[in-house]
Amino acid sequence: MVRANGAVSLRELARVVQTSEVTVRRDVRALEAEGLLDRRHGGAVLPGGLSREPGYPQKTHLAAAEKSAVADLAASLVEEGDAVVVGAGTTTQELARRLARVPGLTVVTNSLLVAQALAHANRVEVVMTGGTLRGSNYALVGSGAEQSLQGLRVARAFVSGSGLTAERGLSTTNMLSASVDRALVQAAAEVIVLADHTKLGTDTMFQTVPTDAITRLVTDEQATADDRTARELDALADRGVQVTVAPLGLPGDPQPHPSYGHGPATEPRRGQQTAPLPGQRRPGTHGGPPPVPGGPAVAPGLPGQARLAELGSRRKR
Repeated sequence: MVRANGAVSLRELARVVQTSEVTVRRDVRALEAEGLLDRRHGGAVLPGGLSREPGYPQKTHLAAAEKSAVADLAASLVEEGDAVVVGAGTTTQELARRLARVPGLTVVTNSLLVAQALAHANRVEVVMTGGTLRGSNYALVGSGAEQSLQGLRVARAFVSGSGLTAERGLSTTNMLSASVDRALVQAAAEVIVLADHTKLGTDTMFQTVPTDAITRLVTDEQATADDRTARELDALADRGVQVTVAPLGLPGDPQPHPSYGHGPATEPRRGQQTAPLPGQRRPGTHGGPPPVPGGPAVAPGLPGQARLAELGSRRKR
C-alpha cells in the first residue's frame, strides 16, 4: 500500500489488514528498521528523507477524516464579510468547500483546488494569483504569484505544509511552494496553520512559516493520543501558538472544540455541517470528473469531551 500510494495512515493499514493499530505500529517499526519505509506520526511513507513529497492522489487518502475535522473547525474561524488568503493543499481544499457557505467572503489563493471548490459559490469572491502551474499540487508558484501578493492585506491566512515542529515552524519539500507560502502569510494579520497529526514533529527542507509567526494551529485529536505529538503540541503552546484540537465528531453534530494551551475554545457556527460540501461527488457516481476529484465526508470519531479531560491532565504534568 505504501509503494502504491506513497503514504498511508496507520488507521487505514489497520483497516485493510484487519488488525489493531498497535500491531500495525509494531510492524511499521520493523519495516523502518529494514529501510523499507519511513515512519511518520500516524502513518508511513516511502523512504526519501526531507525532500520527498507525495503527489495529490496520495495526499487525498492520507488522514482524510482528520483533515475534514480540521477543516470544519477552521471554517468556524471565518466570519461573514472577511477577506482571507488560503494556500495550496488537500486540507485547505477541504476548508474551501466549507467556506463556500460564508456570505460576503473574499478569498485570495494560488490553489486551483481551492478556486475550484469555490467556483459555484455565488456570494464568495475568488481572487487568483498569477504564476506558473505546479502540476503535482495544482498550485501557482514563481515570481508571478509572489508579485501579485505585494501590497495585499487581509485578516487571516490559512496555510498547510509538509511538516510542523516547534523548533522550525511550518515547512515544505518544494522551494517554489515555500516562497509563495511566505508571501501569502506576509499579507495576513493572523496566520492559521492547518496540520493534521501526521504532520506534527515532521521537518522538511524549506521553512515557510517560523513558529513565532504562527497565530494558531488547528490539528486533530489524534495528535493528543501519541506522546511525541502531544509533546510537540506542548512545545508549540509554550512558544505562544494557540493550539486548537478538532474532535473527530459526527457530521451535523456541532461540539465544543477544546483549545490546547493558549487561546480560547472555538465553537462552530450553528448548522455549519448541514449542507452538502461543494466539489464532492455523490457516493457511487463515476461520471466525467472535474480536473480534481472531491474528498470524503467527515468520518465518525470520538467525542471531544473525553479528549478535553485528557488535554487538561497533560497540561498539569
